[in-house]
Amino acid sequence: MLRGKRRAAIARTGFPEAQANMSVDLQTVKRVARLARIAVSEADAERMTGELNAILGFVEQLNEVDVSGVEPMTSVTPMEMKKRPDVVTDGSKAADIVANAPATEENFFLVPKVVE
Repeated sequence: MLRGKRRAAIARTGFPEAQANMSVDLQTVKRVARLARIAVSEADAERMTGELNAILGFVEQLNEVDVSGVEPMTSVTPMEMKKRPDVVTDGSKAADIVANAPATEENFFLVPKVVE
């Protein structure tokens, strides 16, 4: 239902996505290139028109797939994130962190003075 409402809203705005068959023409490719401030030769524009139409054809095929009843997912593999308890600690790693430092004092790095 949402897809139908969205498609109708897009149809009212006049965006090309609302057309039954999505496609771009040479004029649209040149206009987008000009808006993006990209120099595109005539031959490249014609090539891009074909490539973009192939991509839009693939997207149109994806739009035809019935996904009703399919729940959204974050991964293609069914796995759960391993979570640790949310407990505040002091980290207990201060000694490990400064172990390789050339100079320390009370678990802080000592650095040369840089103010002139």
